[in-house]
Amino acid sequence: MLLQKWIDKRIEAYQSDLLQKYCDEVESMYTKMRGWRHDYHNHIQALQASMALGKYEEVNEYLRELNDDLTQVDTTIKTGRVMIDAILNGKLNIAAQNDIAVNAKAKIPEGTPVTDVDLCAIIGNLLDNAIEENKSLPQEDRFLRIYIGQKNTQLYLAFTNAAGKKRDKRKSLFPSAKGIQHGLGLVRVESLVKKYGGLFSADSEDGGFTAELLIPLY
Repeated sequence: MLLQKWIDKRIEAYQSDLLQKYCDEVESMYTKMRGWRHDYHNHIQALQASMALGKYEEVNEYLRELNDDLTQVDTTIKTGRVMIDAILNGKLNIAAQNDIAVNAKAKIPEGTPVTDVDLCAIIGNLLDNAIEENKSLPQEDRFLRIYIGQKNTQLYLAFTNAAGKKRDKRKSLFPSAKGIQHGLGLVRVESLVKKYGGLFSADSEDGGFTAELLIPLY
């Protein structure tokens, strides 16, 4: 009983820190977007001035820099729910910064009973684990595949990422080599999926790790 209470408190504290981190990431992304839009007219004036002086190479370099900056805040996935878009695209930007090849398709089906907070926690935990696993591998081996959609009458999420050697499963989950804080991620995901009457599974093999979940739709 005391052990379970201790575990629950650790998970609660971990989740609180995690949500704060997600909020910080989302705020950072939108701050950059607002800043770029604010500077839009200044960029246009600078480009016009350089064009008038015939400094075409300078214009090309300026445009390349603007494109790199805009890429960091561009929303590449639209699921139909703003907070989910924010967390997904924030994580995909982090993946891109770490040279992880990403293949993603995501659409939240109508009737999804999961709250934005819980869905962000599920997605964030799984993507954090996937990104950390990828970062430990050579650049050429890194990959991440994401699918979020509807399967029959259920919400279906599948995340597959590059990984090192196969890890042994204990009960229904996999212990982490990165310590208890990192290992709480999958525990939290399983807990949230069960909250909505769903099923969660994870599978480890040499070179890859896959996490899947199904949650009934209303």
